[in-house]
Amino acid sequence: MAETGYAPFNRTVDKTNRVLREIEEAHGWTPERRNQSYAALRAVLHALRDRLTVDESAQLAAQLPLLIRGVYYDGWRPSTVPVKAHRKEFLDRVSCELAFELQESEEDLVKKVLHALRKHISDGEWEDVKSTVPKDLASILP
Repeated sequence: MAETGYAPFNRTVDKTNRVLREIEEAHGWTPERRNQSYAALRAVLHALRDRLTVDESAQLAAQLPLLIRGVYYDGWRPSTVPVKAHRKEFLDRVSCELAFELQESEEDLVKKVLHALRKHISDGEWEDVKSTVPKDLASILP
């Protein structure tokens, strides 16, 4: 467990590390590839955030662990959303934010990242997110 001197911060660091480990395990990455798991998490969060309305984005963010919520909101410009994107545009957006070469499809990466995050989001909120995006994009959300 991380020790920050403040219990809520310790918990959010631990939850964030768990999510990153789950992403690494899903890809077969070693812990030394933590930068890649973080980059994948960040790229998927930002693509999803920018596809949602401001209200839906805020509702989703409210359920994320505190540290991941900060990553989610980093660089957000609410006046420019939602960005209309279907499956291909969404996956291209994720790919453009990655600074490493994928050994799999963008869709597989997105599915693995969202699967790790899904455990922190209520069923009702997740259904709201899925109903907000086009069906071709919703089909890749766990």
